[in-house]
Amino acid sequence: MQARAETPLSVSRVRPAYQQVADQLRQLILEGRLCVGDRLPSEGELASQFGVSRSTVREALRALASRDLIHTTRGPTGGTFVSQVKVEKISDYLETSIGRLSGDKGVTVQEMLEARDVLEVPAARLAADRRQACHLEAMRAAIEREVATRGRNDRFAEHRDFHQVIVEASGNVLLGMMNEPVFRVLQAKFLRPTVPEGFWATVDHDHGALLTAIGDRDAVAAGQLMADHLVALRDAYTE
Repeated sequence: MQARAETPLSVSRVRPAYQQVADQLRQLILEGRLCVGDRLPSEGELASQFGVSRSTVREALRALASRDLIHTTRGPTGGTFVSQVKVEKISDYLETSIGRLSGDKGVTVQEMLEARDVLEVPAARLAADRRQACHLEAMRAAIEREVATRGRNDRFAEHRDFHQVIVEASGNVLLGMMNEPVFRVLQAKFLRPTVPEGFWATVDHDHGALLTAIGDRDAVAAGQLMADHLVALRDAYTE
């Protein structure tokens, strides 16, 4: 009787023990069952609960600490605690990752510009609804600095400030956290050494129109103006 050919089994590789511990603790944090400031059990208690060695627990905790999910303090009241998420750290991590991907051609300039469209157009609409007087003043001041600045790099810095204020005025932290890293990578790696004549005058005009629309709380106009503005800005970047 001819033997049947063996069929490959559909199996998942067994992850290292420390990674399984880290994964479960991470899930508890993401689910909110372990909250910011909560103290984790001691290494010995965790080792007993997971049925692993203390060295495995230590490796798992190091993995979580490297991702800023937990931190350890010393002293009588010390221990290992769930960390508060810091927006600037996430933004910095995204900037580094996007920068590396762009260098490897994993992310193109076109894709980054499209990402700005997706993020900043709705941000402008939200800003028109949610802006406060301080945001209008900050945008107005950024435009004044743009007009007064002659150096290309300095002008771009003021241009960047103007866009940052709009995203901040949207009242959505996630939009700013995702948009700022893209903006910084575009500036650092793909900004053209020269731009077409009249480019900055167009930027100043667009910014003034955006300020007016957001000041008037006209969300539809603000969104359309931002969309048109971002198309015009593409001349500032290399392909």
